[in-house]
Amino acid sequence: TQPRIPTSGRGPTGTPTHQKGADPSERRRHSPRIQFLCSICLDEFTHPVTIPCGHNFCKSCITEHWRVNVPYQCPMCKEDFNTKPQLKINTFIAEMVAQFRKEAQHEPNICIPCDICAETKLKALKSCLVCLTSYCQTHLEPHLTVSGLKRHQLINPVENLEDRMCRKHEKPLELFCKTDHTCICLLCPVLDHKNHEFVLLKEEHEEQKAELKKAEAEIQQMIQERRLKIQDIQHSVELSKNAADRKTAEGVVVFTALMESVQRSLNQLIKEIQKKQRTTEKEAEDFIKELEQEISELKKRSTEVEHLLGSEDHLHFVQRFTSVKAAPSMKTWTEVSVCPPSYEGTVVRAVSQLEDKLREEKKKVVEAELKRVQQYEVDVTLDPDTAQPYLIQSDDGKQVHHGDERKNLPDKPQRFSYCPCILAKQSFSSGRFYFEVQVKGKTDWDLGVARESIDRKGQIIYRPQNGYWTIWLRNGDEYEALASPRVRLSLKSGPQKVGVFVDYEEGLVSFYDVDSSLLIYSFIGCCFNDKLLPFFSPCLNDEGKNSAPLIITPVDTE
Repeated sequence: TQPRIPTSGRGPTGTPTHQKGADPSERRRHSPRIQFLCSICLDEFTHPVTIPCGHNFCKSCITEHWRVNVPYQCPMCKEDFNTKPQLKINTFIAEMVAQFRKEAQHEPNICIPCDICAETKLKALKSCLVCLTSYCQTHLEPHLTVSGLKRHQLINPVENLEDRMCRKHEKPLELFCKTDHTCICLLCPVLDHKNHEFVLLKEEHEEQKAELKKAEAEIQQMIQERRLKIQDIQHSVELSKNAADRKTAEGVVVFTALMESVQRSLNQLIKEIQKKQRTTEKEAEDFIKELEQEISELKKRSTEVEHLLGSEDHLHFVQRFTSVKAAPSMKTWTEVSVCPPSYEGTVVRAVSQLEDKLREEKKKVVEAELKRVQQYEVDVTLDPDTAQPYLIQSDDGKQVHHGDERKNLPDKPQRFSYCPCILAKQSFSSGRFYFEVQVKGKTDWDLGVARESIDRKGQIIYRPQNGYWTIWLRNGDEYEALASPRVRLSLKSGPQKVGVFVDYEEGLVSFYDVDSSLLIYSFIGCCFNDKLLPFFSPCLNDEGKNSAPLIITPVDTE
């Protein structure tokens, strides 16, 4: 059971409740401050602290409560805490309590005396609005027993009873003039408030009380709405955090793979360069070894020549001359050289291979992302009430192309009057959705999403500020994202089928080349604040050159 805040200074047995010095009459007099009472000691807060569940207590009270009772449990809501919460002073409550105490020191101790008591004035129990007199228990007795006096209106004792009298007619204020919004006596309608609307003061009190209760209910409703909005915002933040954690984890996996791929490419480049260097060094070593062998042989021949030149034996000299003089069989080294290898081609090839690898990894990422967003496929059909009069739709609402003749259609507010555009019947104000459109055979088209509130009359400028998030094709090969400013898109080949994905809460609109599994463009950080509808424009027929229709196709998940 939650602690109960008493309405008097004594408990049910008549014994004083545990309080910090304020007497019962003083506590009742300050009853509007009841929300600033500690639910443990039942007195105004001293060093008020807030615990995690939101309840407030005196610091000493909650500390003592946790010492002798269940450790770290809120005595109000019974919520348990695994560890002792850190207690911090609630400065707002502390300042309010200090202000109340300061005011209490300057407030007079109001005690209405009995107007009848002659000598010792006893405390009045009631005041009579007819007699304009306050009575103690003894002198009030006639008003409780005498039939004539019993009809008088008694209220809790108040000062200045003359303020409750009409100053002009000296009669009690018993009526309320609705015309002048003032309290009047019974003579006022006759003399001063002719033709005014008036009611009994009691009736006006009940009416105003009912209005005040209604106002209080509205205030509570506004409080509840704002609490729900806080929960909604907190939930959105939590969803955003979860999405951020999920995307961070996915990004870590992807970029880790990319960094490993880059590292592998670098290692391969280094190995290839080192291999070329080792080949060059080996070639040089072989040349040097061969040259050293030839030098050794030449030195040996030189020694023989020197010995023969020093011989005085004519016969020996002539006999050895032919063999010694004969030139040794050796390589001609004039054209032999060691050329440093070229590494420029190696680096370029490595970078090119890395680019190919990165493109492969990017394609894998986009393919996975495309499969994920395709799970949010929605059934989209064209809305004929929005179609510009030159447009022709199929019976199933899945195809649209531009015709040569203007149809006689009613100019509805939702219909495009000038630009060859059409919207889908389906609208979205939350969540995610995805659809695919075949654009094969067309030279011009526009695709995307638009706000429901867009202007559909006259010339239209596609851009996010006007409520359009679109891309287009012009002249067969000119692709642009219609941002502010426009973004030229470089596509190696034109998409035959375009996928459109929207994440309303994240503010994301993405376009995919479905067949190639490539991301064409993304609008990010969009602020929608309105219903979104799929948007289509097959553009002009252009004398048959652009006659192919835009076709909303089902998603092929195989």
